[in-house]
Amino acid sequence: MRPALAILCVSLLLCCGQGYAASAPPLKIVIAHAAMNARVAPLWIAEEHGFFVKNGVAVNTIFIRQAPVLVAALTAGDVKVGYTGGSSVLAAVMGGADLKMIATLTNKLGYDLVAAPSIKTPKDLRGKRFGVQSIGGTLWMAGMLGLEHVGVDPVRDDVKVLVIGDQTVLAQALEAGHIDATILDGVFSRRLRQKGFTILSELYDSGIPFSGQALVVRAPYLQEQRATLENVLKGLLEGIAFTLAPKNKAQVIATFSKRLRLSDPTMAEEGYTDIVRNTDRRPYAGADGLRNIQRFMKLRTPAAEKIKIDEVIDDRIMHGLEQSGFMARLYESYGIKN
Repeated sequence: MRPALAILCVSLLLCCGQGYAASAPPLKIVIAHAAMNARVAPLWIAEEHGFFVKNGVAVNTIFIRQAPVLVAALTAGDVKVGYTGGSSVLAAVMGGADLKMIATLTNKLGYDLVAAPSIKTPKDLRGKRFGVQSIGGTLWMAGMLGLEHVGVDPVRDDVKVLVIGDQTVLAQALEAGHIDATILDGVFSRRLRQKGFTILSELYDSGIPFSGQALVVRAPYLQEQRATLENVLKGLLEGIAFTLAPKNKAQVIATFSKRLRLSDPTMAEEGYTDIVRNTDRRPYAGADGLRNIQRFMKLRTPAAEKIKIDEVIDDRIMHGLEQSGFMARLYESYGIKN
């Protein structure tokens, strides 16, 4: 009877342990993002539809208005995961921060250069005011690359770069005449175009490599919580798959329209188009986009030359998810070509 009793006790303990594990709450993680545009939709979708919780992590997304502030919070450990562009990340790395980019949802420039109706060509920007969200942030770098693309040098052409706010604020400032030009996603530029504002360049067609909307963590956190971050990536990948599936278009538009406070169906349609054409199905962190940012940073800060781009990227989790077939199975279940 004693062996039988011992087996029964062990079985009960195992059952209790399994019950406790099954009832254990998911790990809570805060993901901070600095952008407020339609391309944040996969992150919002993953949060709202429970894709993170499905993989054992309870993600709460928060908006931090400026990318440098977000990266500072990430470096200090106040935020565990950042959802931001490569410009601020490289600036922090140059300052000694040990950050790693584990995925990037957009790997080429996809904004529009928008100007006041009186400005017809890039040459007309001489001596004018150009609005950005923050100096050194993603929109600032995108704007500088965009100006370079159309042949405008802010120093040579006396373009005054002003810190205004996020894209919503930038669009309002341009319409009110407080600035003369800025860089915006199509969801904002479309409405201004209809009001007679000038689109100097649709940069999506330029194919300029650029690192935006990346998942960024501190290297020690990556080392200690690799399994957790794999689950975060699984949830985000399903957010991408759901977002890109045509049958979910109405839900996706409803999600980002609520977050961006959009009421114009035309603007919402433009935002959805931005998402579909700019979101990478295989969101590896692109070295070319980071090197392009580094190239521009060196013009202002020669120390940027010392940044080792390959050491900023750690895509082993992404490779593991692809090699295991997780990504292919996920996208197939949503009818998405990977």
